[in-house]
Amino acid sequence: MQNKKVKKLNAITSNDLKFSKEHNQLKDEEVNSPQHYNKGKVECIEAIEAMLTPEEYIGYLRGNSLKYRWRFRYKQNPLSDLLKAQWYEERLLTFYTNKLTLEKADGQDT
Repeated sequence: MQNKKVKKLNAITSNDLKFSKEHNQLKDEEVNSPQHYNKGKVECIEAIEAMLTPEEYIGYLRGNSLKYRWRFRYKQNPLSDLLKAQWYEERLLTFYTNKLTLEKADGQDT
């Protein structure tokens, strides 16, 4: 019984290393700049940001993050969806931080 547990633990460790490599590859290729979102002069996410109010854009980013976290367990490659959710959250953090900085510079309270 103990041998099976050790083998299983070793398999998990090997898989963790595999996921680490996949994580870096997925983040670069699928998450940060998917080819199908870069077919014109403007990236899709930039066009969406330009057409929405700041509050609408914040909602858009939050909603997409939730969508990917909600369904990651049911996907063939769950790691990809978790990375996509993280990408939207990082974009939200950057956008919101910039928004607060601009409002503070303009003397507005949030």
